[in-house]
Amino acid sequence: MVYILIVLLVVIAGMGVAIHFQLKASHRQAEEQQQLLADYQRRVDEQQKLLDDYRALEKNFDNIGEGYEQALLAFDKMEEDKQQAKSVNDALQQRCDALQQELTALRDADGHRREALLPLRRQLQELGRDDVRLARLAGVLGDVDDVLPGQAPLERTDNVLVGRVADEAVRLSGIDKASYLRFDCQTAADAAATMLYTNLEAAARALTHLLDNALKFTTEGTVTLRVGVDMDRMLAVYAVEDTGSGIAVEDAARVFEPYVKLNQYFDGQGIGLTVARNIAQRLGGDVVLDAAYAGPGSRFVLTLPI
Repeated sequence: MVYILIVLLVVIAGMGVAIHFQLKASHRQAEEQQQLLADYQRRVDEQQKLLDDYRALEKNFDNIGEGYEQALLAFDKMEEDKQQAKSVNDALQQRCDALQQELTALRDADGHRREALLPLRRQLQELGRDDVRLARLAGVLGDVDDVLPGQAPLERTDNVLVGRVADEAVRLSGIDKASYLRFDCQTAADAAATMLYTNLEAAARALTHLLDNALKFTTEGTVTLRVGVDMDRMLAVYAVEDTGSGIAVEDAARVFEPYVKLNQYFDGQGIGLTVARNIAQRLGGDVVLDAAYAGPGSRFVLTLPI
């Protein structure tokens, strides 16, 4: 009986050990299956990520393809615009060349015209010594040339008293004979004794335009010509003051522009002040509007180097 019990215990112990190893093997197998399942799930996730990345790349590729097509269309449009711009530029260049040729021809014709008129001007100037009307006509011919700025300096060949320019301008303008205003010429003592090296005809014509301007816009009152010298700057100074309508502040910068007429009711082409300044500058001087003049009227100042 004891032997039987021992045998049963041994059998039971053997079965327990077998069951233990079987359970341990089953547990290990379950863990391996769990690991395999986790590895499988990881591979599935990786494959899904690869698939998502592939789809994203495919979408980006489609976008790049569309962008490339748009870039090609834009490039074609740029090439078309470039060709059109080149055509327009070529046409403009041809037009510029044609205009340049026309301008050259006009300059040549203008030069020939000046050469043709020069003897007539000289004859009129000679005759104008005794006839003011012919002298004024010679001045009109000169104004056509002197209305444009930037011309060559005038030759200074006359050595005369400062007052001689004023006397000649008064004679040409006839302002001393005007019946509707009073003209006063005041020459400083030092100016009466100072010599001026200039072009008498051109200087007198510049001052004549200033007197004509005062004569035109002063319907009554006084026009005063003040003749002096500035020995510090070595300048002869001719100031024309009038009691006329004056010049508005906003118009002061425009009075020397060619063909500008501030008052359309008066005769003239609007070039007198322009010509006066151009002549003065070609003689090394200038003509300015005295903005500080209290008025009434206006004050223009011609300066010429002594």
